[in-house]
Amino acid sequence: MSDGEEKAIAGGGAMLLSLTPPETAKAVPLISFNRLELNEILRVYGRMVAAGEWRDYAIDHLRDKAVFSIFRRSSEMPLYKVIKDPELRNRQGAYSVVAAGGYVMKRGHDLRQVLAVLDGKLKLVHG
Repeated sequence: MSDGEEKAIAGGGAMLLSLTPPETAKAVPLISFNRLELNEILRVYGRMVAAGEWRDYAIDHLRDKAVFSIFRRSSEMPLYKVIKDPELRNRQGAYSVVAAGGYVMKRGHDLRQVLAVLDGKLKLVHG
């Protein structure tokens, strides 16, 4: 039997199954946020938590992208997702902010500029 196949070892009437991965299998690197990116995201997140707007977050590191999900309450769907997709870095930019309904609010190459859409400051409107 090869390393990738199941091996059955009989002993004392019991059967033990051992699964061994094939030697050719490679560890797939996951996409993740680096320290500087996380600092930028948590800077905006901290302001909104202090304002009482947001209360929870989740970070997902997948094979093709990293996602920082922002929740109003942990039992709800995320209000916003900050997505890092390196495959789009040469075209639209690796970073995007997506609203709950799937609407892409902002996309670009610079994370700080993309996060500016979430860091809304109050503006005086003359009418």
